[in-house]
Amino acid sequence: MSYLRTFAPWIVYAVIPSAHWNWAALIALLLSVGLIAQQTRSGRSLDALIIELGSAVFFAVITVVAFADPNSGLHPYTPALSAAALALIAGASLALRKPFTLGIAKQSTPREFWDRPLFIRTNVIITAVWTASFAVSAVVLALLADSSPAIRIPVQVAGFVVPMVFTVRYVARTRAKAAR
Repeated sequence: MSYLRTFAPWIVYAVIPSAHWNWAALIALLLSVGLIAQQTRSGRSLDALIIELGSAVFFAVITVVAFADPNSGLHPYTPALSAAALALIAGASLALRKPFTLGIAKQSTPREFWDRPLFIRTNVIITAVWTASFAVSAVVLALLADSSPAIRIPVQVAGFVVPMVFTVRYVARTRAKAAR
C-alpha cells in the first residue's frame, strides 16, 4: 500500500487523458504536496519522502510548462520525462546512500532491523531495480514518443509493475532466508 501512495501522483498523471496534461500535472502536483503534508504530520521525516519531494518538484515544473504552452513540443515526451525523473530521483537516493525504498520499508519493519546490513542491502538492491526499470522505461518511451497511447501505456505500466513484483518476491525470499 505504501508504494501505491508514494506513486499515486504519477498514476493519476498517467491515467488522465493526454489532451488534459496541464490539469493532470496540476492535480498530480496538488496530490504530491498533499501527500508530503499528510506524511510529515504523521511523523515521517523528509528523508523518507524522497520520491514524494521529487514528484512535487517535477510536477511543479511540468504544470508551469503545460499551462504556459499547452501545445509545447515537450508534451509528447512527458511519459519519457516522467520515467527519467523517477530514475533520477531513485538513482540520486542511491548515490546519497538513502535508497528511497528504505523509508517505505521502515513503515512495515520493526525498528530493531533498520540498521542491520541485510535490511539496508536489501533496500539498495530493490531501489537499484526500480531505478533501472525507470531508466529503461524512459528510453523506450522516448523512442515511442510519437506512437499511440495503446503502445506507450503498457511500457509505462511495466515500468512500475516489474519492479513492484520484484520487490514483493525479493523481500519474501530475503525474509525466508533470514528466518532460516
